[in-house]
Amino acid sequence: MSSGGYSLSQAKYASNLLAHLGITNSAIAPTPLDPNVRLTSFNGVSLEDASLNRRLVCSLIYLTVTRPDIAYVVHIINQFMVVPRIIHFITVLRILRYVKGTLRHGLQFSLRSSLVLSGYSDANWAGSLIDRRSTLGYCFYLGDSFISCQSKKQSIVSQSLNITPRLMLCQN
Repeated sequence: MSSGGYSLSQAKYASNLLAHLGITNSAIAPTPLDPNVRLTSFNGVSLEDASLNRRLVCSLIYLTVTRPDIAYVVHIINQFMVVPRIIHFITVLRILRYVKGTLRHGLQFSLRSSLVLSGYSDANWAGSLIDRRSTLGYCFYLGDSFISCQSKKQSIVSQSLNITPRLMLCQN
């Protein structure tokens, strides 16, 4: 706790994860995902041993509890855990290099913040290149403090039907 409020961080957890991987001396990444990379389940070569990739993605999922800034990209990379490709592993390493540069990020709760609850939502229409499903998301704030978020891919794809309206005539 500081004089201005509370701070929740997983800096120690993230530091230990980076040290375990031996990437504490690597360069940091300015963003968690390269904006020019389009991830699909069929780009590139499959990883021979996917167990490390799975463990890292699970660790990143745990880290999103206090790091909403990486929640979206972790959601994206989590879709490829069954049969990851080398490009997916490179993306996981980039996320970790971003975390390295932002170790002290976390949730901030101000003592002077009001107790007004506000929420925001957004969706992308058919945003997944793989299955054309939409991703829906929301976040909530209690005063100035971020308290919750979720991002979820649509479970089914809805399609527009080209239906021509018919004029119904009533007969007496």
